[in-house]
Amino acid sequence: MAGLAVAVLALVGGLIFSGAAAARQVLDPGALVRWGLPLSKMLLNLSLAAVLGGITFAVGILPRHPTPRRTHHGAHDTDPAAGDGGDEHPAFTRALRVATGGAIAWTITAIAVLVLTHSDLVGQPLSGSADYTKQLVFFMTNLDVGRAWLMTVIIAAVVATLLFAVRSLTGLALTGLLSVAGLVPMALIGHSASSNDHEGAINSLFLHLVGASLWVGGIAVLALLGRTLAGSPDRPHGASHASAAVGASRQRGVVRTVQATDATEATLRRFSALALFAFVLVVASGVINALIRLPRLEDLFSSAYGQLILAKATLAVVLGGIGYMHRQWIIPQLGRGLSARRVLWQLIGVEAVVMGAVSGLAVALSRSAPPEPTTYSPDASPAFILTGYELPPELTPSRWLTEWRADWLWVTVAVFGAITYILGMVKVARRGDPWPWLRAISWFAGLIALTYITSGPPAVYGRVLFSAHMVDHMMLTMVAPLFLVLGSPVTLALKALTPRRDGSRGLREWLLVFVHSKWSQLVTHPLFAAANFAGSIILFYYSGLFGYAMRDHVGHELMNLHFTLTGYIFVLTMIGSDPLPRRFPYPIRLVLLLATMAFHAFFGVTLMGSTVLLEPSFFGNLGRAWGQSAIEDQQTGGGIAWGIGEIPTLILAVGVAVMWSKSDARETKRRDRAADRDHDADLEAYNAMFSRLQQRDEAQGR
Repeated sequence: MAGLAVAVLALVGGLIFSGAAAARQVLDPGALVRWGLPLSKMLLNLSLAAVLGGITFAVGILPRHPTPRRTHHGAHDTDPAAGDGGDEHPAFTRALRVATGGAIAWTITAIAVLVLTHSDLVGQPLSGSADYTKQLVFFMTNLDVGRAWLMTVIIAAVVATLLFAVRSLTGLALTGLLSVAGLVPMALIGHSASSNDHEGAINSLFLHLVGASLWVGGIAVLALLGRTLAGSPDRPHGASHASAAVGASRQRGVVRTVQATDATEATLRRFSALALFAFVLVVASGVINALIRLPRLEDLFSSAYGQLILAKATLAVVLGGIGYMHRQWIIPQLGRGLSARRVLWQLIGVEAVVMGAVSGLAVALSRSAPPEPTTYSPDASPAFILTGYELPPELTPSRWLTEWRADWLWVTVAVFGAITYILGMVKVARRGDPWPWLRAISWFAGLIALTYITSGPPAVYGRVLFSAHMVDHMMLTMVAPLFLVLGSPVTLALKALTPRRDGSRGLREWLLVFVHSKWSQLVTHPLFAAANFAGSIILFYYSGLFGYAMRDHVGHELMNLHFTLTGYIFVLTMIGSDPLPRRFPYPIRLVLLLATMAFHAFFGVTLMGSTVLLEPSFFGNLGRAWGQSAIEDQQTGGGIAWGIGEIPTLILAVGVAVMWSKSDARETKRRDRAADRDHDADLEAYNAMFSRLQQRDEAQGR
């Protein structure tokens, strides 16, 4: 409650300082809208953070049951059918209650923000008139901002409903992913949507929101868990003191009491690692977003917008310092006395208060106008209108190396992949099990290729040239996945991550759940992987998906994700060494490779001979004065699809053949060793069989 009060004070102070809540001279919606909208946004942000924090604690940090359970196989049972609520660890129960309450508040505040945003944009006070209602419906259904907030309301309502109905860990994890999707509409509107580097601003803001939600929500949930971490049940006020030390469960009609395990130290250690990740993500994405919004350094000190950024950054550094104290001093002392626990909860209280101030300043910042204009120029070029960027210079051989535009979402993926891979290698090496360097080199080569494809010249020119787009596509599906798969990241993760013993699910447990899931069995089935790899090309380019990916930022990122995963799964089924539910014999793998090679050739040749332009309203209206015509460039792209698609496929075929040969060699050695052990018992039995047959024939002949 103190943190919430500080958040309100910081919001009010920030709005007054920046003048964002001042009355307008023209089309003023009234004080209720000017102050109610930012307050509703702040409550929405805190509610969403509580949802993500509660779900994250439930599915990845806290044990579900008072004591670890085991199945008949001896493994920890971390996802049984939902049963009696008392058969849950009290901290787990409270975390889900926090998430459910947050989801209800998220839905209500999203509705409030939707209505208040409409009043703010049209400059009208709230009203119940028929005209106002018609305008509100038009706003929700026809304007991008209105549709974004309507989508947020729908996602929030669905998440709230699911949190009442779902109790399995897998279902809760999927609900958490849906909650993260609720951040996308928020990132697409506001200042970021119309910045000069609008895609960079949107991606950095989305990453900022993810990190901040995990961080703020985690602190809030941690503070609200209280003594339930020590095993005391989350009971209504007035419950007996004797029942506070046990959790109840029912089995075959018999009520028994179970002493819940103390999860305080384990929870703090796990959340500390998550908070460190969130802190780095928030700071890095915040710096990038500030650089996009404030291209001049003096704006950071001379404008109210820049000064709010400085205040917010200062508080973030303070929070980072408190987190460092947790990791270095408090957590190691938890098992040595009550004084450490008292200091721990005091620090968590301070964190909650500082987090409240940061949340209030963040909303005040979003309501303040940045120094740079956030509207399109009236004389914007056709290319800028269609893609959000001016046309790059004419493509030359040297510019295949020099033209870059950072896609911060994929840069983050690459950096995260590199750091975690290095940490895994170090941990495995310290255990005396060194990781092959060739695998590491292949992994980092794949990350470099992925960064080049998504942020380099293929991405820059792929928005204006079909041929460059085809280079982008084929490298995403065939080049980067080839190196990444050979890095065997799942095998490294399973070796490096420590199994949990308290019944909770960590990264290792979730990896195993995913590998053995029905979904994994479907998407990694070789026939499905090959059909998806080949067929998605036709579905993508000969439907509206291609135009959606070229015009819309979300569509573009989904395209990158789809083609990367499609290529990765296909290569994994062919030559990967990571665990899979099923693998085909080597001869069938070669047949599948030849089939996909033929399909790529057919697709490329079709494009080379086509005289119909794909997406003519896009490629035909860019105003490009250099290079080939749009149809000639598309035909060139068909040749690229044929050429680039065949070369990696041939490499894959060679890889499958080599693996087949090595497999036969290993099988031969195994048989030779078995023959040495049993003195060729199989061969002697085989010869004895022929000897008996010969004797029988001779006996019948006589």
